[in-house]
Amino acid sequence: MRGNNYNHNQNSRSGNYRNPCLTMHQPWASLLVYGIKRIEGRSWPSPITGRLWIHAASKVPDESTIKAMEYFYKEIHALNGITDIEFPQHYPVSRLLGCVEVVGCLRRDELASWEMVPEGVRLEAQTDYCWLCERPQKLLIPFEMRGYQGVYNLERKIYEAAVRGLSPVNSPLPVKFPLPDPRDPFSLKPGCISALTPNLKATEVDRSSSISLAIAGARAAATQFSKKDQNSQSTEKMNANHEETEIARSYNLRSIRRCTEKDNILSTKLNKKVDNGALPSHHEEKSSYNKSEGSSSHNQSPGADWRQHLQPPTKPPNEQLDQGALQYKEESSCDKYVGSSQHNRSPGVEADFRQYPQPPSKIFAAALKSLKE
Repeated sequence: MRGNNYNHNQNSRSGNYRNPCLTMHQPWASLLVYGIKRIEGRSWPSPITGRLWIHAASKVPDESTIKAMEYFYKEIHALNGITDIEFPQHYPVSRLLGCVEVVGCLRRDELASWEMVPEGVRLEAQTDYCWLCERPQKLLIPFEMRGYQGVYNLERKIYEAAVRGLSPVNSPLPVKFPLPDPRDPFSLKPGCISALTPNLKATEVDRSSSISLAIAGARAAATQFSKKDQNSQSTEKMNANHEETEIARSYNLRSIRRCTEKDNILSTKLNKKVDNGALPSHHEEKSSYNKSEGSSSHNQSPGADWRQHLQPPTKPPNEQLDQGALQYKEESSCDKYVGSSQHNRSPGVEADFRQYPQPPSKIFAAALKSLKE
């Protein structure tokens, strides 16, 4: 997921757009694809001209937001004699809805002063930059997909399937934006209108109380929606961080539990062998050693060692050393496995064979032999 975001951001900065797409919140996304909305407002100028795919974000709109925006577009279309508007019946989310043609981008004051476009279009100038959209088309079957921030390239497979499912839209009032340079189909850029008419001033539209109320409601809906979106994003980040912490903690506990269970199994097997008499216990061996030492102490030389009374190992010394090294390797691997979470262990969880008394070499060799069998 991180790689996809990086690629999309790189494409946005470099302007390498093959099939540009923009993710928008509902109900604004559907209103644009249906041709009811002619201006897409942003705080940054449009980086592209031409076809722009429209994708609906995953945020489900409130009913009050939908009503406020529908009322706004109903009132501004009424200024141009359009009283019958067929609004979308549904506002799907997480779907690719269709596309529009971006023919240019103007600043808010330029669009509001442009007398060559309908009054209703001029009232849509509510943001710093206004993307001028024409020729909307919608998908007969919206595609489910995930969106990204900014303008990004649509995946090739999705594009190839979507371009075959487009259908023209009968918008309430189709708008053909007049270009400053007829020879350049994409000559509309921020500042171009002001350069052509330096003394351009915003024309006052006769705003009734209903128009003023509609504009205020649209602004309130957009502001309230953006705040909710910011809060939801911060909540999602907090939940993601908490989730990662819980996963790491669970992994450390499982690692400690596995190693502790392994140590307990080995110690249980050794204790069973001692209880069944197959192996003498450490105290019994010590007692037998004391008796032997007491009975033959007068025959011992001053430098005699108690280990000489023990029976020789049943296996050659080399094989005995190999098995001891194998056992040490198994214990070391267990310590390495939980090494990453060693600082998280509690004192009671520490399980190591060092807490058990070390048996003499004879017992150690016999224990290894019985466990192997």
